[in-house]
Amino acid sequence: MNYEKVNAQFTDFLCRLLDDHHFELVHILTRMAFALQSSGNFYSTQHKWLHSTRGQSFYGSSHSNAKECTCKKSKGPAPICVKATSTKVELDFNDPSWKQKFQENWDKRFDLPRITDIYDLKPRATTFSLKKNRNSAGDENGTPMDKWNGYVNNDDRALLKVIKYASPNSAGAECIDPDCSWVEQWVHRAGPRKEIYYEPEEVKAAIVTCGGLCPGLNDVIRQIVFTLETYGVKNIVGIPFGYRGFFEKGLKEMPLSRHLVENINLAGGSYLGVSRGGAKTSEIVDSIQARRIDMLFVLGGNGTHAGANAIHEECRKRKLKVSVVAVPKTIDNDILLMDKTFGFDTAVEEAQRAINSAYIEARSAYHGIGLVKLMGRSSGFIAMHASLSSGQVDVCLIPEVPFTLDGEYGVLRHLEHLLETKGFCVVCVAEAAGQDLLQKSGATDASGNVIFSDIGVHMQQKIKMHFKDIGVPADVKYIDPTYMVRACRANASDAILCTVLGQNAVHGAFAGFSGITSCICNTHYAYLPITEVITAPKRVNPNSRMWHRCLTSTGQPDFH
Repeated sequence: MNYEKVNAQFTDFLCRLLDDHHFELVHILTRMAFALQSSGNFYSTQHKWLHSTRGQSFYGSSHSNAKECTCKKSKGPAPICVKATSTKVELDFNDPSWKQKFQENWDKRFDLPRITDIYDLKPRATTFSLKKNRNSAGDENGTPMDKWNGYVNNDDRALLKVIKYASPNSAGAECIDPDCSWVEQWVHRAGPRKEIYYEPEEVKAAIVTCGGLCPGLNDVIRQIVFTLETYGVKNIVGIPFGYRGFFEKGLKEMPLSRHLVENINLAGGSYLGVSRGGAKTSEIVDSIQARRIDMLFVLGGNGTHAGANAIHEECRKRKLKVSVVAVPKTIDNDILLMDKTFGFDTAVEEAQRAINSAYIEARSAYHGIGLVKLMGRSSGFIAMHASLSSGQVDVCLIPEVPFTLDGEYGVLRHLEHLLETKGFCVVCVAEAAGQDLLQKSGATDASGNVIFSDIGVHMQQKIKMHFKDIGVPADVKYIDPTYMVRACRANASDAILCTVLGQNAVHGAFAGFSGITSCICNTHYAYLPITEVITAPKRVNPNSRMWHRCLTSTGQPDFH
Protein backbone atom coordinates (compact mmCIF):
# COMPACT_ATOMS: atom_id res chain seq x y z
CA MET A 1 0.00 0.00 0.00
CA ASN A 2 1.20 3.52 -0.83
CA TYR A 3 1.03 5.11 2.65
CA GLU A 4 2.11 8.53 1.50
CA LYS A 5 -0.68 8.59 -1.06
CA VAL A 6 -3.25 7.43 1.50
CA ASN A 7 -2.16 10.07 4.00
CA ALA A 8 -2.26 12.75 1.32
CA GLN A 9 -5.81 11.69 0.46
CA PHE A 10 -6.72 11.91 4.12
CA THR A 11 -5.27 15.41 4.32
CA ASP A 12 -7.23 16.66 1.35
CA PHE A 13 -10.46 15.02 2.46
CA LEU A 14 -10.20 16.27 6.03
CA CYS A 15 -9.41 19.82 4.97
CA ARG A 16 -12.46 19.89 2.72
CA LEU A 17 -14.60 18.57 5.55
CA LEU A 18 -13.21 21.15 7.96
CA ASP A 19 -14.35 23.92 5.67
CA ASP A 20 -17.88 22.58 6.03
CA HIS A 21 -17.57 22.15 9.82
CA HIS A 22 -18.33 18.43 9.80
CA PHE A 23 -16.61 18.08 13.14
CA GLU A 24 -17.72 14.63 14.25
CA LEU A 25 -16.84 13.00 10.96
CA VAL A 26 -13.46 14.72 10.97
CA HIS A 27 -12.79 13.27 14.40
CA ILE A 28 -13.73 9.78 13.29
CA LEU A 29 -11.47 9.97 10.26
CA THR A 30 -8.66 11.34 12.39
CA ARG A 31 -8.81 8.40 14.75
CA MET A 32 -8.99 6.05 11.76
CA ALA A 33 -5.77 7.62 10.53
CA PHE A 34 -4.10 6.82 13.85
CA ALA A 35 -5.30 3.25 13.54
CA LEU A 36 -3.97 3.06 10.00
CA GLN A 37 -0.55 4.18 11.18
CA SER A 38 -0.35 1.45 13.81
CA SER A 39 -1.93 -1.43 11.92
CA GLY A 40 -1.13 -0.72 8.29
CA ASN A 41 -4.56 -2.04 7.38
CA PHE A 42 -7.29 0.48 6.74
CA TYR A 43 -10.12 -1.98 6.30
CA SER A 44 -9.46 -3.98 9.44
CA THR A 45 -9.49 -0.90 11.65
CA GLN A 46 -12.38 0.95 10.08
CA HIS A 47 -15.16 -0.65 12.10
CA LYS A 48 -13.18 -0.52 15.34
CA TRP A 49 -12.57 3.22 15.19
CA LEU A 50 -16.01 4.10 13.93
CA HIS A 51 -17.45 2.29 16.95
CA SER A 52 -15.06 3.53 19.61
CA THR A 53 -14.98 7.20 18.65
CA ARG A 54 -18.63 7.90 17.96
CA GLY A 55 -19.62 11.03 19.87
CA GLN A 56 -16.16 11.80 21.19
CA SER A 57 -14.54 15.18 20.85
CA PHE A 58 -10.91 15.17 19.72
CA TYR A 59 -10.33 18.79 20.59
CA GLY A 60 -11.95 18.92 24.00
CA SER A 61 -15.22 20.54 22.98
CA SER A 62 -17.56 19.61 20.19
CA HIS A 63 -17.24 22.83 18.23
CA SER A 64 -13.52 22.51 17.59
CA ASN A 65 -11.76 20.93 14.67
CA ALA A 66 -9.09 18.32 14.19
CA LYS A 67 -6.70 18.16 11.24
CA GLU A 68 -4.15 15.64 9.96
CA CYS A 69 -1.14 16.32 7.75
CA THR A 70 1.64 14.18 6.40
CA CYS A 71 5.20 14.99 7.47
CA LYS A 72 7.50 15.77 4.61
CA LYS A 73 10.63 14.17 6.08
CA SER A 74 9.76 10.49 6.40
CA LYS A 75 10.76 7.12 5.10
CA GLY A 76 8.50 4.15 4.50
CA PRO A 77 5.01 4.54 5.94
CA ALA A 78 4.61 8.27 6.50
CA PRO A 79 4.11 9.22 10.14
CA ILE A 80 1.16 11.42 10.91
CA CYS A 81 1.73 14.98 12.15
CA VAL A 82 -1.17 15.81 14.43
CA LYS A 83 -2.57 19.30 14.42
CA ALA A 84 -5.66 20.79 15.99
CA THR A 85 -7.41 23.77 14.52
CA SER A 86 -9.39 25.85 16.99
CA THR A 87 -11.55 28.82 16.15
CA LYS A 88 -8.62 31.22 15.88
CA VAL A 89 -5.33 29.36 15.91
CA GLU A 90 -3.78 26.24 14.45
CA LEU A 91 -1.78 24.06 16.83
CA ASP A 92 1.08 21.79 15.85
CA PHE A 93 1.61 19.31 18.67
CA ASN A 94 5.23 18.81 17.58
CA ASP A 95 5.84 22.41 18.63
CA PRO A 96 7.07 22.45 22.29
CA SER A 97 5.15 25.67 22.88
CA TRP A 98 1.76 24.39 21.68
CA LYS A 99 0.28 24.45 25.22
CA GLN A 100 1.15 28.10 25.65
CA LYS A 101 -0.39 28.93 22.27
CA PHE A 102 -3.51 26.94 23.15
CA GLN A 103 -3.96 28.73 26.46
CA GLU A 104 -3.37 32.14 24.89
CA ASN A 105 -6.00 31.34 22.29
CA TRP A 106 -8.33 29.97 24.97
CA ASP A 107 -8.01 33.11 27.08
CA LYS A 108 -8.73 35.23 24.03
CA ARG A 109 -11.80 33.20 23.04
CA PHE A 110 -13.25 33.19 26.56
CA ASP A 111 -12.49 36.79 27.37
CA LEU A 112 -15.86 38.43 27.99
CA PRO A 113 -17.09 41.27 25.75
CA ARG A 114 -17.60 44.51 27.65
CA ILE A 115 -19.35 47.78 26.96
CA THR A 116 -15.99 49.41 27.73
CA ASP A 117 -14.72 47.87 24.50
CA ILE A 118 -16.59 50.62 22.67
CA TYR A 119 -17.13 53.20 25.42
CA ASP A 120 -14.50 54.91 27.54
CA LEU A 121 -16.28 54.56 30.87
CA LYS A 122 -15.11 54.94 34.42
CA PRO A 123 -16.59 52.54 36.95
CA ARG A 124 -18.33 53.62 40.11
CA ALA A 125 -18.71 51.86 43.47
CA THR A 126 -21.42 49.24 43.41
CA THR A 127 -24.83 49.86 44.91
CA PHE A 128 -25.31 46.17 45.56
CA SER A 129 -24.89 45.37 49.23
CA LEU A 130 -26.41 42.90 51.66
CA LYS A 131 -25.46 45.03 54.67
CA LYS A 132 -28.40 47.41 54.53
CA ASN A 133 -29.47 46.89 58.11
CA ARG A 134 -26.06 47.64 59.57
CA ASN A 135 -24.57 50.97 60.49
CA SER A 136 -22.60 52.92 57.90
CA ALA A 137 -19.33 52.78 59.85
CA GLY A 138 -19.16 48.99 59.78
CA ASP A 139 -20.95 45.82 60.71
CA GLU A 140 -21.92 44.70 64.21
CA ASN A 141 -18.39 43.43 64.81
CA GLY A 142 -16.80 46.67 63.75
CA THR A 143 -15.67 45.46 60.30
CA PRO A 144 -15.65 48.31 57.74
CA MET A 145 -18.09 47.78 54.82
CA ASP A 146 -15.33 48.00 52.22
CA LYS A 147 -13.72 45.00 53.90
CA TRP A 148 -16.80 42.83 53.33
CA ASN A 149 -15.80 39.79 51.26
CA GLY A 150 -19.06 39.46 49.36
CA TYR A 151 -17.79 40.51 45.94
CA VAL A 152 -16.16 38.57 43.13
CA ASN A 153 -12.78 39.73 41.91
CA ASN A 154 -12.55 40.37 38.16
CA ASP A 155 -9.60 38.00 37.99
CA ASP A 156 -11.47 35.09 39.64
CA ARG A 157 -11.75 32.06 37.37
CA ALA A 158 -13.44 28.65 37.49
CA LEU A 159 -11.92 25.53 35.95
CA LEU A 160 -14.03 24.16 33.12
CA LYS A 161 -12.59 20.62 33.14
CA VAL A 162 -11.27 18.75 36.16
CA ILE A 163 -10.56 15.22 34.92
CA LYS A 164 -7.09 14.42 33.64
CA TYR A 165 -7.49 11.62 31.12
CA ALA A 166 -4.54 9.28 30.75
CA SER A 167 -5.56 8.09 27.30
CA PRO A 168 -7.92 8.98 24.46
CA ASN A 169 -9.41 5.53 25.03
CA SER A 170 -10.56 6.39 28.56
CA ALA A 171 -14.33 6.46 28.90
CA GLY A 172 -15.63 9.90 27.96
CA ALA A 173 -12.15 11.22 27.21
CA GLU A 174 -12.01 14.76 25.86
CA CYS A 175 -8.43 15.29 24.76
CA ILE A 176 -6.74 18.24 23.13
CA ASP A 177 -3.80 16.25 21.77
CA PRO A 178 -3.22 12.51 21.14
CA ASP A 179 -1.39 12.18 24.48
CA CYS A 180 -4.27 13.71 26.45
CA SER A 181 -1.99 16.35 27.93
CA TRP A 182 -3.40 18.33 30.82
CA VAL A 183 -4.13 21.93 29.92
CA GLU A 184 -6.00 24.26 32.23
CA GLN A 185 -9.16 25.77 30.77
CA TRP A 186 -10.37 28.69 32.86
CA VAL A 187 -13.63 30.64 32.56
CA HIS A 188 -14.82 33.80 34.30
CA ARG A 189 -16.44 33.37 37.70
CA ALA A 190 -19.91 34.89 38.02
CA GLY A 191 -21.14 37.17 40.78
CA PRO A 192 -21.32 40.79 41.99
CA ARG A 193 -18.34 43.11 41.49
CA LYS A 194 -17.18 46.00 43.67
CA GLU A 195 -17.40 48.37 40.72
CA ILE A 196 -20.22 48.80 38.22
CA TYR A 197 -20.65 50.70 34.94
CA TYR A 198 -24.25 51.90 35.19
CA GLU A 199 -26.08 54.41 37.34
CA PRO A 200 -28.95 52.25 38.64
CA GLU A 201 -31.49 55.08 38.88
CA GLU A 202 -30.93 55.82 35.16
CA VAL A 203 -31.15 52.22 33.95
CA LYS A 204 -34.07 50.81 31.99
CA ALA A 205 -33.90 47.01 32.05
CA ALA A 206 -35.95 44.63 29.91
CA ILE A 207 -36.60 40.89 30.19
CA VAL A 208 -37.73 38.65 27.32
CA THR A 209 -38.52 34.91 27.27
CA CYS A 210 -38.20 33.17 23.91
CA GLY A 211 -38.73 29.73 22.37
CA GLY A 212 -40.85 27.09 24.05
CA LEU A 213 -42.01 26.87 27.63
CA CYS A 214 -39.66 25.56 30.28
CA PRO A 215 -39.97 25.00 34.04
CA GLY A 216 -38.32 27.86 35.91
CA LEU A 217 -38.96 30.77 33.56
CA ASN A 218 -40.95 32.63 36.20
CA ASP A 219 -38.29 31.89 38.82
CA VAL A 220 -35.63 33.57 36.66
CA ILE A 221 -37.86 36.56 35.83
CA ARG A 222 -38.58 36.99 39.53
CA GLN A 223 -34.93 36.90 40.59
CA ILE A 224 -33.83 39.29 37.85
CA VAL A 225 -36.41 41.81 39.07
CA PHE A 226 -35.45 41.30 42.73
CA THR A 227 -31.74 41.76 42.01
CA LEU A 228 -32.26 44.81 39.79
CA GLU A 229 -34.23 46.47 42.58
CA THR A 230 -31.49 45.59 45.06
CA TYR A 231 -29.09 47.60 42.86
CA GLY A 232 -31.60 50.45 42.83
CA VAL A 233 -33.17 50.05 39.38
CA LYS A 234 -36.74 51.38 39.21
CA ASN A 235 -37.55 51.09 35.51
CA ILE A 236 -37.98 47.36 34.74
CA VAL A 237 -40.16 46.06 31.91
CA GLY A 238 -41.06 42.74 30.36
CA ILE A 239 -41.20 42.25 26.59
CA PRO A 240 -44.29 40.10 25.86
CA PHE A 241 -44.17 36.96 23.74
CA GLY A 242 -40.49 36.68 22.93
CA TYR A 243 -38.70 38.70 20.29
CA ARG A 244 -42.12 39.27 18.70
CA GLY A 245 -42.84 41.78 21.45
CA PHE A 246 -40.24 44.14 20.03
CA PHE A 247 -42.07 44.72 16.75
CA GLU A 248 -45.63 43.32 16.84
CA LYS A 249 -48.21 46.09 16.96
CA GLY A 250 -50.48 45.91 19.97
CA LEU A 251 -47.92 44.22 22.23
CA LYS A 252 -46.93 46.67 24.93
CA GLU A 253 -44.21 46.59 27.55
CA MET A 254 -45.21 45.08 30.86
CA PRO A 255 -44.02 47.04 33.92
CA LEU A 256 -42.33 44.75 36.45
CA SER A 257 -41.66 45.14 40.15
CA ARG A 258 -41.08 42.99 43.21
CA HIS A 259 -44.76 43.36 44.13
CA LEU A 260 -45.93 42.12 40.72
CA VAL A 261 -43.60 39.13 40.38
CA GLU A 262 -43.39 38.06 44.01
CA ASN A 263 -45.49 34.92 43.58
CA ILE A 264 -45.14 34.07 39.88
CA ASN A 265 -42.71 31.26 40.69
CA LEU A 266 -45.62 29.29 42.15
CA ALA A 267 -46.92 28.58 38.65
CA GLY A 268 -45.46 27.10 35.48
CA GLY A 269 -45.26 28.79 32.11
CA SER A 270 -43.98 32.31 31.48
CA TYR A 271 -45.45 35.43 33.06
CA LEU A 272 -44.33 37.31 29.95
CA GLY A 273 -45.41 34.74 27.36
CA VAL A 274 -43.23 33.06 24.74
CA SER A 275 -43.04 32.72 20.97
CA ARG A 276 -40.68 31.37 18.33
CA GLY A 277 -39.04 33.26 15.51
CA GLY A 278 -38.74 37.01 15.30
CA ALA A 279 -38.02 40.03 13.17
CA LYS A 280 -34.71 41.05 11.68
CA THR A 281 -32.01 41.87 14.19
CA SER A 282 -31.87 45.46 12.96
CA GLU A 283 -35.59 45.90 13.67
CA ILE A 284 -35.21 44.53 17.20
CA VAL A 285 -32.27 46.85 17.90
CA ASP A 286 -34.26 49.75 16.43
CA SER A 287 -36.92 48.97 19.03
CA ILE A 288 -34.33 48.67 21.82
CA GLN A 289 -32.90 52.04 20.82
CA ALA A 290 -36.34 53.68 20.63
CA ARG A 291 -37.33 52.30 24.03
CA ARG A 292 -34.00 53.48 25.53
CA ILE A 293 -33.27 50.05 26.99
CA ASP A 294 -29.90 49.80 28.75
CA MET A 295 -29.97 46.14 29.81
CA LEU A 296 -31.63 43.25 28.02
CA PHE A 297 -31.99 39.87 29.71
CA VAL A 298 -32.79 37.09 27.24
CA LEU A 299 -34.07 33.72 28.46
CA GLY A 300 -33.88 30.92 25.91
CA GLY A 301 -32.09 28.02 24.26
CA ASN A 302 -29.59 27.71 21.41
CA GLY A 303 -31.60 29.69 18.87
CA THR A 304 -32.46 32.39 21.37
CA HIS A 305 -28.80 32.66 22.37
CA ALA A 306 -27.85 33.09 18.72
CA GLY A 307 -30.43 35.86 18.47
CA ALA A 308 -29.10 37.50 21.65
CA ASN A 309 -25.58 37.44 20.23
CA ALA A 310 -26.79 39.02 16.99
CA ILE A 311 -28.50 41.76 19.02
CA HIS A 312 -25.31 42.27 21.03
CA GLU A 313 -23.22 42.58 17.86
CA GLU A 314 -25.66 45.05 16.29
CA CYS A 315 -25.64 47.15 19.46
CA ARG A 316 -21.82 47.24 19.37
CA LYS A 317 -21.92 48.14 15.69
CA ARG A 318 -24.14 51.11 16.54
CA LYS A 319 -22.03 51.91 19.61
CA LEU A 320 -25.01 51.61 21.95
CA LYS A 321 -24.40 51.29 25.67
CA VAL A 322 -26.55 48.17 26.03
CA SER A 323 -25.67 45.03 27.96
CA VAL A 324 -27.21 41.88 26.48
CA VAL A 325 -27.11 38.95 28.90
CA ALA A 326 -28.60 35.53 28.24
CA VAL A 327 -29.82 32.87 30.66
CA PRO A 328 -29.74 29.28 29.27
CA LYS A 329 -33.22 27.79 29.18
CA THR A 330 -33.98 24.40 27.65
CA ILE A 331 -35.34 21.14 28.98
CA ASP A 332 -33.16 19.34 26.41
CA ASN A 333 -29.94 20.36 28.24
CA ASP A 334 -28.24 20.72 24.86
CA ILE A 335 -26.18 23.92 25.28
CA LEU A 336 -22.42 23.48 25.11
CA LEU A 337 -19.90 23.72 27.95
CA MET A 338 -22.35 24.06 30.84
CA ASP A 339 -23.31 21.38 33.37
CA LYS A 340 -27.02 21.81 32.78
CA THR A 341 -29.64 24.33 31.77
CA PHE A 342 -32.55 25.35 33.93
CA GLY A 343 -35.70 23.30 33.44
CA PHE A 344 -33.84 20.08 32.74
CA ASP A 345 -34.09 18.56 36.22
CA THR A 346 -37.83 19.24 36.40
CA ALA A 347 -38.41 17.78 32.93
CA VAL A 348 -36.54 14.61 33.93
CA GLU A 349 -38.64 14.33 37.08
CA GLU A 350 -41.88 14.69 35.12
CA ALA A 351 -40.65 12.26 32.44
CA GLN A 352 -39.84 9.73 35.14
CA ARG A 353 -43.50 9.77 36.20
CA ALA A 354 -44.54 8.88 32.65
CA ILE A 355 -42.03 6.01 32.66
CA ASN A 356 -43.31 4.75 35.99
CA SER A 357 -46.86 4.79 34.60
CA ALA A 358 -45.71 2.82 31.57
CA TYR A 359 -44.01 0.33 33.91
CA ILE A 360 -47.20 -0.20 35.92
CA GLU A 361 -49.23 -0.65 32.73
CA ALA A 362 -46.74 -3.11 31.23
CA ARG A 363 -46.22 -5.02 34.47
CA SER A 364 -49.97 -5.45 34.94
CA ALA A 365 -50.66 -6.75 31.43
CA TYR A 366 -49.95 -10.12 29.85
CA HIS A 367 -46.91 -9.58 27.64
CA GLY A 368 -47.17 -5.87 28.32
CA ILE A 369 -44.86 -3.44 26.55
CA GLY A 370 -44.70 0.10 27.88
CA LEU A 371 -43.46 2.61 25.29
CA VAL A 372 -42.65 6.22 26.27
CA LYS A 373 -41.55 8.96 23.89
CA LEU A 374 -39.78 11.92 25.49
CA MET A 375 -38.63 15.29 24.21
CA GLY A 376 -35.07 15.73 22.97
CA ARG A 377 -34.68 17.64 19.71
CA SER A 378 -30.94 17.32 19.32
CA SER A 379 -29.93 15.13 22.21
CA GLY A 380 -31.06 12.27 24.40
CA PHE A 381 -30.30 13.75 27.82
CA ILE A 382 -33.92 13.64 29.06
CA ALA A 383 -34.42 10.05 27.91
CA MET A 384 -31.10 8.92 29.38
CA HIS A 385 -31.52 10.61 32.76
CA ALA A 386 -35.20 9.68 33.09
CA SER A 387 -34.32 6.06 32.33
CA LEU A 388 -31.58 6.14 34.95
CA SER A 389 -33.74 7.78 37.59
CA SER A 390 -36.72 5.45 37.13
CA GLY A 391 -34.69 2.24 37.06
CA GLN A 392 -37.55 0.52 35.23
CA VAL A 393 -36.47 0.96 31.62
CA ASP A 394 -35.28 -2.06 29.62
CA VAL A 395 -34.45 -0.18 26.40
CA CYS A 396 -33.38 3.45 26.08
CA LEU A 397 -33.05 4.84 22.54
CA ILE A 398 -31.39 8.21 21.89
CA PRO A 399 -30.44 10.07 18.68
CA GLU A 400 -26.70 9.85 19.39
CA VAL A 401 -26.69 6.04 19.21
CA PRO A 402 -27.95 4.49 15.93
CA PHE A 403 -30.15 1.43 16.14
CA THR A 404 -32.20 -0.90 13.96
CA LEU A 405 -35.64 -2.27 14.69
CA ASP A 406 -35.59 -5.36 12.50
CA GLY A 407 -33.10 -8.19 12.10
CA GLU A 408 -31.21 -10.49 14.40
CA TYR A 409 -29.70 -7.62 16.41
CA GLY A 410 -32.67 -5.27 16.20
CA VAL A 411 -34.80 -3.83 18.99
CA LEU A 412 -37.78 -6.03 18.14
CA ARG A 413 -35.81 -9.22 18.59
CA HIS A 414 -34.66 -8.00 22.00
CA LEU A 415 -38.26 -7.26 22.98
CA GLU A 416 -39.08 -10.87 22.14
CA HIS A 417 -36.32 -11.96 24.51
CA LEU A 418 -37.61 -9.70 27.27
CA LEU A 419 -41.16 -11.03 27.00
CA GLU A 420 -39.85 -14.59 27.10
CA THR A 421 -37.63 -14.01 30.13
CA LYS A 422 -39.50 -11.47 32.30
CA GLY A 423 -42.96 -11.28 30.73
CA PHE A 424 -43.02 -7.51 30.13
CA CYS A 425 -40.74 -4.61 29.27
CA VAL A 426 -40.47 -0.81 29.13
CA VAL A 427 -38.98 1.17 26.23
CA CYS A 428 -38.00 4.85 26.40
CA VAL A 429 -37.25 6.69 23.14
CA ALA A 430 -36.17 10.30 22.53
CA GLU A 431 -38.15 12.20 19.88
CA ALA A 432 -35.10 12.65 17.61
CA ALA A 433 -34.01 9.01 17.81
CA GLY A 434 -34.28 6.74 14.77
CA GLN A 435 -35.07 9.49 12.29
CA ASP A 436 -33.06 7.60 9.68
CA LEU A 437 -35.75 4.91 9.86
CA LEU A 438 -38.53 7.36 8.99
CA GLN A 439 -39.54 9.41 5.99
CA LYS A 440 -38.38 13.01 6.35
CA SER A 441 -41.19 15.53 6.73
CA GLY A 442 -39.13 18.45 5.41
CA ALA A 443 -41.16 20.87 7.54
CA THR A 444 -39.70 23.41 9.98
CA ASP A 445 -41.14 25.41 12.87
CA ALA A 446 -41.07 29.19 13.32
CA SER A 447 -37.53 28.99 14.70
CA GLY A 448 -36.29 27.06 11.68
CA ASN A 449 -36.02 23.75 13.56
CA VAL A 450 -36.77 20.62 11.58
CA ILE A 451 -40.07 19.02 12.57
CA PHE A 452 -39.29 15.36 13.20
CA SER A 453 -41.37 12.43 12.05
CA ASP A 454 -43.03 10.66 14.99
CA ILE A 455 -40.72 7.86 16.11
CA GLY A 456 -43.07 6.98 18.96
CA VAL A 457 -46.07 6.20 16.77
CA HIS A 458 -43.81 4.44 14.27
CA MET A 459 -42.39 2.15 16.95
CA GLN A 460 -45.82 1.47 18.39
CA GLN A 461 -47.05 0.28 15.00
CA LYS A 462 -43.89 -1.72 14.28
CA ILE A 463 -44.04 -3.50 17.65
CA LYS A 464 -47.70 -4.42 17.21
CA MET A 465 -47.14 -5.64 13.66
CA HIS A 466 -44.03 -7.64 14.58
CA PHE A 467 -45.61 -9.61 17.39
CA LYS A 468 -48.76 -10.18 15.36
CA ASP A 469 -46.65 -11.60 12.52
CA ILE A 470 -44.80 -14.04 14.81
CA GLY A 471 -48.01 -15.08 16.56
CA VAL A 472 -47.06 -13.80 20.01
CA PRO A 473 -49.61 -11.70 21.92
CA ALA A 474 -48.31 -8.30 23.01
CA ASP A 475 -50.17 -5.51 24.76
CA VAL A 476 -48.53 -2.18 23.82
CA LYS A 477 -49.17 0.83 26.07
CA TYR A 478 -47.92 4.02 24.43
CA ILE A 479 -47.43 7.19 26.51
CA ASP A 480 -46.38 10.54 25.04
CA PRO A 481 -46.16 13.17 27.83
CA THR A 482 -44.57 15.76 25.46
CA TYR A 483 -45.62 19.20 26.74
CA MET A 484 -46.51 17.91 30.21
CA VAL A 485 -42.80 17.76 31.11
CA ARG A 486 -42.24 21.46 30.42
CA ALA A 487 -45.48 23.22 31.42
CA CYS A 488 -45.06 22.62 35.14
CA ARG A 489 -43.55 24.56 38.02
CA ALA A 490 -39.81 24.17 38.64
CA ASN A 491 -38.78 21.63 41.24
CA ALA A 492 -36.49 22.50 44.15
CA SER A 493 -33.26 21.81 42.25
CA ASP A 494 -34.26 23.92 39.26
CA ALA A 495 -35.66 26.68 41.49
CA ILE A 496 -32.25 27.09 43.13
CA LEU A 497 -30.47 27.06 39.77
CA CYS A 498 -32.89 29.65 38.36
CA THR A 499 -32.39 31.86 41.39
CA VAL A 500 -28.61 31.92 41.02
CA LEU A 501 -28.61 32.27 37.22
CA GLY A 502 -31.05 35.17 37.38
CA GLN A 503 -29.07 36.99 40.05
CA ASN A 504 -25.78 36.46 38.23
CA ALA A 505 -27.26 37.74 34.97
CA VAL A 506 -27.91 41.09 36.65
CA HIS A 507 -24.47 41.12 38.28
CA GLY A 508 -22.92 40.51 34.85
CA ALA A 509 -24.83 43.37 33.24
CA PHE A 510 -23.83 45.85 35.97
CA ALA A 511 -20.21 44.69 35.68
CA GLY A 512 -20.35 45.95 32.10
CA PHE A 513 -20.40 42.59 30.32
CA SER A 514 -22.47 42.01 27.18
CA GLY A 515 -22.88 39.10 24.79
CA ILE A 516 -22.52 36.64 27.67
CA THR A 517 -24.58 33.86 29.22
CA SER A 518 -24.98 33.13 32.92
CA CYS A 519 -24.44 29.43 33.55
CA ILE A 520 -23.04 26.68 35.74
CA CYS A 521 -19.78 25.00 34.73
CA ASN A 522 -18.15 22.20 36.69
CA THR A 523 -20.51 22.94 39.62
CA HIS A 524 -19.39 26.59 39.72
CA TYR A 525 -21.34 29.57 38.42
CA ALA A 526 -19.64 31.30 35.52
CA TYR A 527 -20.01 33.66 32.57
CA LEU A 528 -19.30 32.42 29.04
CA PRO A 529 -19.22 34.34 25.76
CA ILE A 530 -22.37 33.45 23.83
CA THR A 531 -20.24 32.82 20.74
CA GLU A 532 -18.65 29.79 22.43
CA VAL A 533 -21.92 28.04 23.31
CA ILE A 534 -23.89 28.41 20.08
CA THR A 535 -21.52 26.70 17.63
CA ALA A 536 -23.37 23.36 17.90
CA PRO A 537 -25.84 21.60 20.20
CA LYS A 538 -24.42 19.58 23.08
CA ARG A 539 -25.08 15.87 22.64
CA VAL A 540 -24.77 12.71 24.68
CA ASN A 541 -21.34 11.15 24.28
CA PRO A 542 -21.94 7.41 23.68
CA ASN A 543 -18.51 6.75 25.20
CA SER A 544 -19.31 8.71 28.37
CA ARG A 545 -19.62 7.15 31.78
CA MET A 546 -23.20 8.43 32.09
CA TRP A 547 -24.33 6.57 28.98
CA HIS A 548 -22.46 3.49 30.18
CA ARG A 549 -24.34 3.77 33.48
CA CYS A 550 -27.60 3.90 31.56
CA LEU A 551 -26.65 0.76 29.62
CA THR A 552 -25.74 -0.97 32.88
CA SER A 553 -29.17 -0.08 34.27
CA THR A 554 -31.18 -1.18 31.22
CA GLY A 555 -29.02 -4.18 30.33
CA GLN A 556 -29.67 -3.55 26.64
CA PRO A 557 -27.31 -4.80 23.91
CA ASP A 558 -26.11 -2.95 20.80
CA PHE A 559 -28.92 -2.72 18.28
CA HIS A 560 -26.86 -2.85 15.09
